[in-house]
Amino acid sequence: MSGLPTGAGVLLMTYGSPDSLDAGDVAAYLARVRGGRAPEPDLVTEFTRRYRVIGGSPLIEITQRQAAALSARLGRPVEVGMRFSEPSIETGLRALAAAGTSDVVAIVLSPQYSPLLMGGYARSIHAARASIGPAAPDVVVAGEWWEEPAFVRALAERVRSSLGGLSHGERDSLTVLFTAHSLPLRVAEQEPGYIGQLRGTAEAVARAAGLRPDDWQFCWQSAGHEPGAWMTPDLADLVVELAAAGRKSILVAPVQFLADHLEVLFDIDIGAREQAESRGVRFRRIESLNADPDLIEALAAVAAATLDGRLPEKTLAAATGTL
Repeated sequence: MSGLPTGAGVLLMTYGSPDSLDAGDVAAYLARVRGGRAPEPDLVTEFTRRYRVIGGSPLIEITQRQAAALSARLGRPVEVGMRFSEPSIETGLRALAAAGTSDVVAIVLSPQYSPLLMGGYARSIHAARASIGPAAPDVVVAGEWWEEPAFVRALAERVRSSLGGLSHGERDSLTVLFTAHSLPLRVAEQEPGYIGQLRGTAEAVARAAGLRPDDWQFCWQSAGHEPGAWMTPDLADLVVELAAAGRKSILVAPVQFLADHLEVLFDIDIGAREQAESRGVRFRRIESLNADPDLIEALAAVAAATLDGRLPEKTLAAATGTL
């Protein structure tokens, strides 16, 4: 049994990635992310370098695999919609309309939800429905789902698996660092609930993984290039501090990112790893969830709970202020 009624479907939404490794495509993508503001040439050069180092972002392909797995689990149509690249949110909704869906649950692929940071997804849905016209399905946007048991279980299992082969001596000298994407301090001050969700996720996963309070810390990663103060402690800075304090091993566990992409494959696997290993600290990262069966189970539960009202939805009116 799918848990979704006949005529229902799901749209999985995330940021997207550049169309290619060409600097022009990277510049166009960054401009969309920045609300139409052209990025500085140095920024384009640096991000082009980073995408080339990792061989391009696999985010879209992974999201499509997640959608295929969720569709098989639910027995219902599931499409993907990227906010800043193709396949776009409109492309995804058009495909769902063509498949005969009348009701769609749109899920942002971040378990924690901020109206300020993620309202753009709802605005994109509103614009897409207007473009599609009368054939557009009704859409509800799922709210936060960081407490979904299957999601917490999936991350905790990744942590336990990473720790399982360590000797007692290495385990005693290891710190688990739970990370989330950094925010400008001025934005974070407007979203205390969102910050609480991120920290709450780290606490829930730590408990489920059997970590002691002294075994782990929460920190921020991938601070942007905008001026002003960003959230602390930053992952790169914390790695330096832990090395100076004599810690010999670090395990990084992102609690917000569900798939491999630039902020995982470059910022963590290359940038943070270099910081650690240059100081004699052994570095590990948990495997990203990608299409992990527990993540797919979590997404299925979120879709069903949103449609039947057990999980509060983020209405388009609340998210856009225009409906």
